[in-house]
Amino acid sequence: MAEELCLDKSDCKVKAFWGLLAVGGLFVLIALIAFFHLEHVGHVDTGMNNQVVWGLPHVFAVFLIVAASGVLNVASIGSVFGKKMYKARAPLSGMLAIAMLAGGLAVLVLDLGRPDRLIVAMTYYNFKSIFAWNMLFYNGFFAIVGLYLLTLMDKKLKPWSKPVGFIAFLWRLALTTATGSIFGFLVARAGFNSALYAPMFIILSFGYGLAAFLVVQSVMYKWNGIPMDERILAKMKNLLAIFVAASLYFTVVLHLTNMYFAKQWEFERFILMDGGIYTLLFWGGQVLIGGIIPLILLFQPAAEKHPALVFFAALLVILGGHAQMYVTIVGGQAFPLEMFPGYAVSSSFYDGVVAQYSPTLWEVMLGFGGIAIAFVIVTLAVRVLKFLPQDDFKEIEVQHH
Repeated sequence: MAEELCLDKSDCKVKAFWGLLAVGGLFVLIALIAFFHLEHVGHVDTGMNNQVVWGLPHVFAVFLIVAASGVLNVASIGSVFGKKMYKARAPLSGMLAIAMLAGGLAVLVLDLGRPDRLIVAMTYYNFKSIFAWNMLFYNGFFAIVGLYLLTLMDKKLKPWSKPVGFIAFLWRLALTTATGSIFGFLVARAGFNSALYAPMFIILSFGYGLAAFLVVQSVMYKWNGIPMDERILAKMKNLLAIFVAASLYFTVVLHLTNMYFAKQWEFERFILMDGGIYTLLFWGGQVLIGGIIPLILLFQPAAEKHPALVFFAALLVILGGHAQMYVTIVGGQAFPLEMFPGYAVSSSFYDGVVAQYSPTLWEVMLGFGGIAIAFVIVTLAVRVLKFLPQDDFKEIEVQHH
């Protein structure tokens, strides 16, 4: 069956496909082992504690959820804003969005303590909690994007693709806003409690999502031996550069805003200067690897003719995004809570002390499992259905002129 669906029957690469699926399945199996182990013994075998309750698995999960929202932006540009070049990429964009969200949420199931508690989370809603609202947004995202894919891939439903795409566009904005608000609404944490997190997460999602899309698209084109059109590559790499620059801008604004308030000075000093691994990840991972180096690569004149440069820049954005999530999520919890403003607090419960956190192998296994789940879904979907972007260069040429 797989051989009949190959774009090029003389080069189906059936063995390579099963090899990829086996590698992805192995990582999923490893993640399942970690899941059942931690579900059995509890979080005592993780590096998490009473101070840092969201660890490395949450870093992977939140990145995947934010990127899932952002990768749908590629489809929105085509359907909502009528750009022909992006319409050909809309089905792949929607499929990636579903796969990445599934991978991210799968990692978070263990955060409930017991998997069966997911039923409670799905049937009982405390509408005063942003987490309850996120459950609605996540479930709605699956349904709306699934319907959107149907309108894109079924000729009879094609006329509905634009209105459904518009709903999906608005829904993904709401979803990312709610995800950013998880941190913005945590008033007790000096590292959070900022209205900037909502719009900042929307901009971050644009960059993470497009970077993930470019990586997958590049691999698909390379796998099928199809060269990337220079005009398309130029537009997409310029768009990625804009999103990366905007992410850096919001990062600067967030920290400048914090430094305007005297109560935030200690936290800013912690992240920017004295935070150890968090400071290193901020400057080296988030700013340098995830921002400055990709911008240098993307603005190279040779980038339009060398897809490898764009591919490498997109990979760096993804790595920098994980660093940023680690600094935001773990670093924000590691900084001590200010229990009594103006007073120094010390107790046997580590009050006033920077929390120590070192992720264990179980957490690494679980985190990579989320990526593996998305990888397996994408590998199967691309093989079975026609998700490879196939451009109509005549229409693109007309729109270009």
